[in-house]
Amino acid sequence: MKALWVLNAGSSSLKFALYPVEPDLADAPALAGQIEGIGTHPRLHARAATGERFESSVPHPAGNDQDSHHQGALDFLLDWMKTHTPRLDLIGVGHRVVHGGAAHSAPIQLDAALLTELAAFEPLAPLHQPHNLRAIRAVGRIMPQLPQVACFDTAFHRTQPALAQRFAIPRALHDEGVRRYGFHGLSYEYISRQLSAVIGPERAHGAVIVAHLGNGASMCAMRDGKSVGSSMGFTAIDGLMMGTRSGSIDPGVLLYLMDQKGLDSSALTRLLYKESGLLGVSGISADMRDLLASPVPEAREAIDLFCYRAARELGSLAAAAGGCDAVVFTGGIGEHAAAVREAIVAHSAWLGLNLDTAANAKDARRIDQADSQVAIAVIPTNEEWMIARHTLDLIGG
Repeated sequence: MKALWVLNAGSSSLKFALYPVEPDLADAPALAGQIEGIGTHPRLHARAATGERFESSVPHPAGNDQDSHHQGALDFLLDWMKTHTPRLDLIGVGHRVVHGGAAHSAPIQLDAALLTELAAFEPLAPLHQPHNLRAIRAVGRIMPQLPQVACFDTAFHRTQPALAQRFAIPRALHDEGVRRYGFHGLSYEYISRQLSAVIGPERAHGAVIVAHLGNGASMCAMRDGKSVGSSMGFTAIDGLMMGTRSGSIDPGVLLYLMDQKGLDSSALTRLLYKESGLLGVSGISADMRDLLASPVPEAREAIDLFCYRAARELGSLAAAAGGCDAVVFTGGIGEHAAAVREAIVAHSAWLGLNLDTAANAKDARRIDQADSQVAIAVIPTNEEWMIARHTLDLIGG
């Protein structure tokens, strides 16, 4: 079976999907899953297109070297896929790479020079970029002749107007690359391709606000299916409140914490990326499902703040898009948390949103009333398929 291997590597996890490519790219992977607990107690969880589920322990190399841990996980995964997919013929690997900088507005085939360039962006996405690149290098050691393609989460947003990408800081810093990049671009690109079928071509080419809500959360304003504004900026911590990330915060708070509390950059990074958001406000969990099920007032406050911040950002992005013809929810929370969607729509009723509560409770594709001025939709995202599509288009069959 000719297939593409899609990889999304994190610090302790390795998500994968195997897409058949004959006669064309399959809509669904033949195998998909992830290895969790890399570096501690790695374990594989996977599912085949037939619905069969697999679970297996993964050998754990001795020592604390992250490169060897990821290399071992990839070695195991490749052997495992070959065992469960007889006559497997890999023709390429597509990687999610979070940051492509200002220069990369499209997927690109990887080589040593590009890897060096992308490593320079590691400080801009410290939770993702180093691990994305580690997986690329590991695959290169296993199969050096196999084409590898980087698909960037920032690329979709390079269509934004220059003003939308600029901070009010000295020009020299902007010219050095301190600007708004935006993220979750692979998700937004996939959603943009589904809009016409779900909300109709006229609205799809109008002003659309897409809310990618999950443990990482952002929003994107689109015009004619292209990004014109995003809640995320220089890093993936900006904008909306998230599972453990603070989202937008007054820079004066950071100065105060440095001067009065003695926090250094490492402590601030831990606070803003790991200890804030839903977890920080609730003191209970970063998982929206846990908070929705909890009776304690702190959980309710965290949910209310999440929805308030999302609605406030929605209004801002409607201004950036020059209107609001449709609102689309996607991501783990956006696709499955009806109560969160209902609260955000209620805050945004002034824009002309009128929710069909029965359709919303069923996670239907269209959840707006017939008389709603604004279409409201729920569209499941599929970043892995988007990576596979780009990879096949770039390397050919």
